[in-house]
Amino acid sequence: MATTDSLSQPQHPQGALGPHDPSGQDTPPATAPIVLTNRRIWVIMSALMAGMFLSSLDQMIISTALPTIVGELNGLEHQSWLITIYILAAAIMMPLYGKFGDIWGRRWLLLGAIGLFTIASAGATFAQSFLELVILRGVQGIGGGGLMILSMAVVADIVPAKDRAKYMGPMGAIFGLSAIAGPLLGGWFTDGPGWRWCFAINIPIGIIAFLITFVALRIPTHRHDKPIDVLGIITMVIGTAGIVLVASWTSFAKSSAYDWSNPRLLTLLAITLLAIAAFIAVELRAFDPILPLRLFKNSTFTLTSIVGLVLGLGMFAAIGYLPTYLQMTKGVSVTESGLLLIPMMVGMMLMAISSGLIINKTGRYKLFPILGMAIAVVGLIGLTRLTADTSLVQFGVTVFVLGAGMGLTMQNVVLAVQNAVDPHEIGVATSSNSFFREIGGSIGAAMFGSLFATRLKEHLEPLFAAQQGSGGTDSAQSLTPEIVNALPEPLHAQVTHAFANALTPAFWYLLPYLVIGLVVTFFLKEVKLSDQAGMVARGEAVVEIKDEHPHHRPTH
Repeated sequence: MATTDSLSQPQHPQGALGPHDPSGQDTPPATAPIVLTNRRIWVIMSALMAGMFLSSLDQMIISTALPTIVGELNGLEHQSWLITIYILAAAIMMPLYGKFGDIWGRRWLLLGAIGLFTIASAGATFAQSFLELVILRGVQGIGGGGLMILSMAVVADIVPAKDRAKYMGPMGAIFGLSAIAGPLLGGWFTDGPGWRWCFAINIPIGIIAFLITFVALRIPTHRHDKPIDVLGIITMVIGTAGIVLVASWTSFAKSSAYDWSNPRLLTLLAITLLAIAAFIAVELRAFDPILPLRLFKNSTFTLTSIVGLVLGLGMFAAIGYLPTYLQMTKGVSVTESGLLLIPMMVGMMLMAISSGLIINKTGRYKLFPILGMAIAVVGLIGLTRLTADTSLVQFGVTVFVLGAGMGLTMQNVVLAVQNAVDPHEIGVATSSNSFFREIGGSIGAAMFGSLFATRLKEHLEPLFAAQQGSGGTDSAQSLTPEIVNALPEPLHAQVTHAFANALTPAFWYLLPYLVIGLVVTFFLKEVKLSDQAGMVARGEAVVEIKDEHPHHRPTH
């Protein structure tokens, strides 16, 4: 297997270098080709998927361990920050990693993100105070945002769009795996070796991913002499932070949540809106904007951004409350509730991988996001039909359908937007899709949580008031799965039905978002998949993808 570990970039006359950077910078091509076999690509992919797994896993893994963590570190009053700070840091960093990867190259940024995430995980493993753990979770988020974005962009750099789907399918399945493995591992670690293993597990995986990336991923880096859009970065950071914090602070059952009449929340909302307006004004004038607003003139970029947003609003909010349904209405343990979500992971992985293989053979991708959103709508309607008496078989079929819809949609819309934009802006396009999905998830979870909490209060308070008089409200608010399971009949049956009747009809409020996403996918254009890797299209390098067998000719 022939590879080149270093790339020489000779000087060429201005204008004779192939593709031209919209920012005004011409990048000279490498004279020595990068030769990649399928085996080498999969070695690189293993490191990229490990990084993506770590990033998405860490959004979920401490959810089941949270009560134990805040109890040991005396952080009950501010417990929501352990989740909010990670989402906030990752969301802020996504557009930055995307842009800087486009202008400087992605190899060292990715290595830095892996290293930062791993070091922060090691620190969190041994954190001695709640504040220390919150800070380290923020550092994890800074690295985690890069792991997700840069991994998908690197695939676009080294693999032509016509061959990319078969590699991005497994990457899409990573989201489903982490959504289930996170709460499952978090509960298992908390009940077993201890909650600190929620962070310690990242250390060996991070080290392996770093070493594989350092050795196997040899892609060019380049200089960028144009001014950095500092004002754009500042206003983007403030606006993004405001969106995430407003969504998080209005979530239910959090000690840090505020009512909409609270002056602090209203002030934060006003600052957020002003920052967003300032960001738009700055980006329209910036020489090299952090998020070029002209990208929204590209219909594929705009439509895939909308799909990402509604997926976050409608899908991830629903998934986050499925363990609550299982634990409160079925009486299963934390670990069992994670295991019962495996059908969703299977549906996602099966559809993501199979659709990738089909796209790789046919070169056509538009049908799959349409089918995915339609199937997701069916799955969400299925969630509205769940009751306290629903069999676990029916539940498994429903979440399998939901997972299948996600598997057909998520990575295929990323493929569509990467294929539709200028090769110099693959990172920005990739990060924007994930950014909108992250923001949508934060807003959706807050909206759904508030709705569920209101409905649950209406159902439970009369029950406990009738049973215990004036103490009913406190009893209703302090329910845990263990307490519910220990309730005498008929109160136990009444409470489990109250949870089901409060939760599952609330899924109807998420349905319009997925319907909007379905309608939007019909307007996606079927753009012919490029036969050039991103680095080749930008004129940075010559990439040859070869079969392991010497008698096969290079496909590129």
